[in-house]
Amino acid sequence: MTNTNNDKRIDVSFEFFPPNNAAMEETLWRSIEHLAVLEPRFVSVTYGADGSTRQRTHAAVARILAETNLTAAPHLTCVGAKKGEIDDIAREYWDMGVRHVVALRGDPPKDRAKYVPEPGGYAYASDLVAGLKKIADFEISVAAYPEVHPEAEDAAADLLNLRRKVDAGANRAITQFFFDVSKFLRFRDTCARAGIDTPVIPGILPITRFPQLERFAEQCGASVPAWLRDRFDGLEDDAETRKLIAASVAIEQVALLKREGIEEFHFYTLNRHELAFAICHAIGVRRRQAAA
Repeated sequence: MTNTNNDKRIDVSFEFFPPNNAAMEETLWRSIEHLAVLEPRFVSVTYGADGSTRQRTHAAVARILAETNLTAAPHLTCVGAKKGEIDDIAREYWDMGVRHVVALRGDPPKDRAKYVPEPGGYAYASDLVAGLKKIADFEISVAAYPEVHPEAEDAAADLLNLRRKVDAGANRAITQFFFDVSKFLRFRDTCARAGIDTPVIPGILPITRFPQLERFAEQCGASVPAWLRDRFDGLEDDAETRKLIAASVAIEQVALLKREGIEEFHFYTLNRHELAFAICHAIGVRRRQAAA
């Protein structure tokens, strides 16, 4: 990857979700092709809350491995499967050439109000990380929450949980999305003071539709600042202006983080390439041939 600013190398990664029809497949692949030229560190593929997307996740990862030079990092969760099933999936991924996995506890299925560990399964993400490390020497990314996981007892308990995942063998933590840069920076510093020395990578969500963002934020405990609501106010029927505002917000956020010494970013693309590509261009992450 080329960084045109010649100061610090910036690494990026992108998250996609598995498509469920031909049109979404085309959209996903168009986005992968557009973003691949930025030579991301890896691209992750999500996994349904109850394992419902297992086959589609597998198919997307297989195609990425077969048709690109990208490092594919499938998500694996603790939900809806026993240890043996998850171990078999991990072994199959390793045999396919997968070397990077995103290990998550996972969200409860829609018919459950709260998470309950699967009988005979991995109870929590730290257990899953430890199990994966026994199977093969995967590079493992895990989740982190600058504004505290919504189910955590408090910030201290949430930090302890992250520490367990790191101690189990996680190589990096990718944060839930956020919009207040100061909250991420405080969280990063808190992790360092707690002895968590693995990289903490900010997760960036470019805004495509504001009501959708608010739903996501409510589900994951992320705050939506008043200034952000104000910027999108009155733009419900103006898609073009929304795109311009969304790009401006994300570029400003990433530029602030870059000035604070952040050298790696993870983008939640929602299978769209336009905003992520524009943000990367703005911070100097560009296709090699154009930069040359």
